[in-house]
Amino acid sequence: MSNMTPEEIRKALHENHLLPHGAARNAQAEALAAAAEVCGDRALFRNALVTLIDAYEYSSERTRMMVPFARLLQEYDRDPGTFDRGEAHSLFWRFKWVSGQIINSPEIPLSSAAGYLEDMERRYRLAGYSERAVRQSEYYLADAIGDDERAERAVAAWQAAERDEMSDCHACETNSQGAFWATKGDDAKAIEIWEPVLAGKQTCREEPHRVLARSLLPLLHQGRFDEARAHHLRGYRLARGNESLLRSIGQHIEFCALTGNEARGLEILFDHDTHLKPLTDVKAQLDFHGGVLVLLERLATLGHGAGASVPYEGSARSVDELYAVLRAGCLDIAHRFDARNGNSRVSDRFLARLGRAPLVDVLPLGVRSSALPQAAPTAAPTPIPARTPVPADPDTSVRAGVDASAARARRAREQGHPGADALWSELAARVAALAESEVDPLLSADLADHRAVSAARAGAPEAAQLLAAARDRYRTLGQAERAALAELRLAGVAAQTGADPAETRRLLATAVRAAEALDPADPARALRVARAELTTIRLEPYLRSIEATHEHDESGHDHEHEHEQDHGHAALAAELDSFITSYVGALPDVAAEAQEMLGRVILAQGDPERALSSLAASADRAVAAGYPWQAVDALVLRAGVLLSLGRPEEAEEAARSGLEHSAELTDPEEQGVVRLTLADTLLRRRDGAEEAAEHALTAAHWFDQAGLSADGGAQARLLLARAYARTERYADAAEVVQSTLPDLLEHGEQQAVFVREFLGDLLREVRELPASAEQYLHAAELTKDWEDPRPQAGFAQAAADQLAGTELVREAVAAYERALELYRRAGGAPVAEARILRSLAWLALREEITADTVAASRALMDEAAGVLEAALAADPQDPELWAELAQTWHQSAQVLDRQVRAMEGPAEENDDEGGAENAASAITALGETEFTALRWEEIRLWDRAAAVYAELGHDHLEDRFQCMNNAAWTEQELGRPEAGIERITALMEEIRALPEGVPQEWMLPNAERIIARLRA
Repeated sequence: MSNMTPEEIRKALHENHLLPHGAARNAQAEALAAAAEVCGDRALFRNALVTLIDAYEYSSERTRMMVPFARLLQEYDRDPGTFDRGEAHSLFWRFKWVSGQIINSPEIPLSSAAGYLEDMERRYRLAGYSERAVRQSEYYLADAIGDDERAERAVAAWQAAERDEMSDCHACETNSQGAFWATKGDDAKAIEIWEPVLAGKQTCREEPHRVLARSLLPLLHQGRFDEARAHHLRGYRLARGNESLLRSIGQHIEFCALTGNEARGLEILFDHDTHLKPLTDVKAQLDFHGGVLVLLERLATLGHGAGASVPYEGSARSVDELYAVLRAGCLDIAHRFDARNGNSRVSDRFLARLGRAPLVDVLPLGVRSSALPQAAPTAAPTPIPARTPVPADPDTSVRAGVDASAARARRAREQGHPGADALWSELAARVAALAESEVDPLLSADLADHRAVSAARAGAPEAAQLLAAARDRYRTLGQAERAALAELRLAGVAAQTGADPAETRRLLATAVRAAEALDPADPARALRVARAELTTIRLEPYLRSIEATHEHDESGHDHEHEHEQDHGHAALAAELDSFITSYVGALPDVAAEAQEMLGRVILAQGDPERALSSLAASADRAVAAGYPWQAVDALVLRAGVLLSLGRPEEAEEAARSGLEHSAELTDPEEQGVVRLTLADTLLRRRDGAEEAAEHALTAAHWFDQAGLSADGGAQARLLLARAYARTERYADAAEVVQSTLPDLLEHGEQQAVFVREFLGDLLREVRELPASAEQYLHAAELTKDWEDPRPQAGFAQAAADQLAGTELVREAVAAYERALELYRRAGGAPVAEARILRSLAWLALREEITADTVAASRALMDEAAGVLEAALAADPQDPELWAELAQTWHQSAQVLDRQVRAMEGPAEENDDEGGAENAASAITALGETEFTALRWEEIRLWDRAAAVYAELGHDHLEDRFQCMNNAAWTEQELGRPEAGIERITALMEEIRALPEGVPQEWMLPNAERIIARLRA
């Protein structure tokens, strides 16, 4: 690059500003600085040095800025007069950056750091700047070296000093001032100070990115978990991939490690694994690697030390190996700082960070993360209360503990309690501590039965064999009632495994006979008979369907199938009705179960109102019988039916009841379903989005625990994102959707289209325009084979709208042209056509304004007007068409105005209206005749648009005001200010005559200001 011309260097410096921050940008900036020095242009060399300093500042090589800054300072000291005002400002502004890098470089002695600070203070004083920035830098130095008294004095002086042009922006100062209190342990004070940044009132290039990350642990300490979650979702999205924010990324990783989100932390680590190496900026390395070490230590504690593989400098390392490498590197850096500072401040803080314990067992984040292999459970089963008091486990002997545990497990089994499985598992662990001779034979049989039932639920091939063995044990022990239940379960396993219907019926008959053969005095007999009968009723339709399928396969006739199905539903409903009548008094819980089945059958018959009554009766009976958990399924289904009938208030009531009664459920999927249902009902309410988000978030967590992240978990996250979007938490919503996007796209084409559009909308709201356009284009691709081309056209137009806001002009034009083609193929979309044509007209002027581009733009505006006029000929009363036509004339006038202003000289500062004094250069360039003709054409177009807006009424008063304002200033450029004053005065009189609240408050004051300036 040493042979580059000054012009080539200038162009390359401009292009360097457009590169992403990082090593490549830094390397090019270094080469350009060297080339600029060789070419001998001192101003260009200074510019190149500033470019290089800026490149370093926003990378992981910050400390390297000290060398080019020293060269820039030498240039200034050699001849300050060659620095113009802007260059001098740049130099003094970067004093602060270099101050920080000196402090963060352990190889620079304290005496040199103090000397630099003194030099900065002297130079600022001579230049007339406030000491505010100097005292801020002094605080950084005092905090780094452990001089807490000096740090407090510096903060007080910093805050007392006057703000001036060398002061950091409000957002950056707020960040540092809050951090001062956080390091003192006053989290509440820190969060209070950070509030303006967190609320979006103070922002800059790197804020709120850094404050969001810094606030995570203080919020957790304060128990403000919802805010911490939101700050992580929004903050990591802002910081992700930003090399200058490695400290913040480390804080997000640490947050995940301390909130039970180790898998999420590992994903973030993999996103930034290129920085898992020694860095030029050792302070950035200490901060980033410190957060990584907190995660690695947590992973090791959970048993993943030897298993998980993490890349490090081109090779895979286990968690334990990487921990050892990073810890050694960080301790070396910390000790270098300590040696310079003469104390252990840095290493003490580093080791305290590594020693932090988790701040919450699990804080669901809502985002989808891949599960860690062999992850420890994150939620213990809900404690199960006994229906009658059970003595607490005595500590006197293992045997006594086993007896008490067996009593609880049997009681829960008798109740059909959801927690019975957990109690049996606990009991099995206790029994394992006993010798075989110490185990009661009945207890041994019960445990064998539990293993058999668990195998049956899991669909294990050995389930039938295990159940038969358990049955035989019970028979041997004279436990006929338990043996009868095992017989019934054998029939269920046969049906589950697709056995021949005749074999399943034989097993069912055996189970019924076993139940009926029980001693009439046995209180369990009625329950066993009822269970056998209900199981037979439940399985018989399934068995008949298998037989019907076989018959159809043999005969090929199915014309009577629908009729038989209807008849089967009616017969099944009658059987269930009779069963309920028989048992509702003696066995209300079994009757409640049958009542739920009846509700489902009635629903299949197409009678939702009767189904709702049956489901409500089922839930009421289960609760009254003391089995509230049994009511949950009926209530959840009832809520869903009510939603489908457009009765969200009743649906919410049912869903809330379901959640209330789910307290003792231990199945994660059931917990997820009930919460997802309630969230769905709440989202139908105008004010229900916040609560809906809470339940959807918890639902996603439970589905994850159930291993259903890609199914129920994906739907819960989609609903969570919709709730976030309703409360304008667009960044959070986008993060949630993107985390589970592959899952959501697998749930059918319609949902895939919806999700792509929804994500496009979210990304548009957070101004990620290219990414937004990409989602709309994906949606357009999904709809390309639909019979109606309008959806595809709409998505193509939406993509073009986003691309038009970027530098991707050609891509935007292509997308608009595709949308226009599709709308014209569909027909009947004049408004969409006109809007696309207007957008194309403006894109024609984006790169340059010449006679050719203006002509192309005007032709497109005329075409848009023609489309609308043709549509109005067919429907002359359509107000939307008239409004669009007025807007087209309005924008056509603006195109002409853009043409004229392109020929004018630069306008005076703050002169947004223009004036006669700005017209001279345009008249020279265009010729007086053409200039005047263009301005008169503008006025005619604005008048036509204003007349239509007037006809359309008060809703278009603002549009009309803009047209009249533009026309008035154009009259002034033509030397007719009185005409402009007359226009605005007439409009003011109309506005004053309007009812209060119709015109906006700003209109009259603005009109008065316009008249005053026109008169001037």
